[in-house]
Amino acid sequence: MPVLVPSTVKVNLSGRSVSVEGPKGKLQLDLPERTEAKLEDDQIIVTRENDEKRSKAMHGLARSLINNMVVGVDKGFVKKLEIHGVGFKAAVQGQKLNLLLGYSHDINHKIPQGITVTVENNTNVTIEGADKAVVGKMAAEVRSYYPVEPYKGKGVRYSDEHVIRKQGKQVQ
Repeated sequence: MPVLVPSTVKVNLSGRSVSVEGPKGKLQLDLPERTEAKLEDDQIIVTRENDEKRSKAMHGLARSLINNMVVGVDKGFVKKLEIHGVGFKAAVQGQKLNLLLGYSHDINHKIPQGITVTVENNTNVTIEGADKAVVGKMAAEVRSYYPVEPYKGKGVRYSDEHVIRKQGKQVQ
C-alpha cells in the first residue's frame, strides 16, 4: 500500500535513508533491513526482498514509520493529559515541565527537542510534535509519575482514558 505524499511535504530518498520535510518540521529514518523505498508520482512505495515472515514484518514496519513521518511533518501529533487531585498541578518552565503531584518534591521532566508542551488551567497538559514516537513516549513518561489510582481517581491520565473506579471498604 503506497504512502501518499501531500504537496506541502518534500521527500528525499538516498540509499537506505528517508528524510521528510514539511511545515511542522523535518524527520529522518534509516530503513529497516530487507526493505527498500522509491518515490513515484507523489507516493512512496515500500518493497521487500522476499516473502519470508521477517521480511513481511519489516515491510509493514517501514511503511508505517514512513506514513507516520509524512503525517507528522504535515499535520503533527497531539497527546492530551489531565491531572486530577487536590493540589496537583503542572507548569512549563523553559525546557522543563514542572509537576506537583503530591510528593515531597517537584518533578521536573525535560522536554525533548521538537516537542511543544502547553499547560491550561494548571491541570490540562497538551504535548505536540512531528515525531509520533517521541510525543507518545513523553506522554507515557509524564503519566508514569503518578498513574491514576482506582479508588479516588487521582493521578495523571490521558484525556480520552476511562478510569474504572473501585468501591472502597464497607463497614459491616
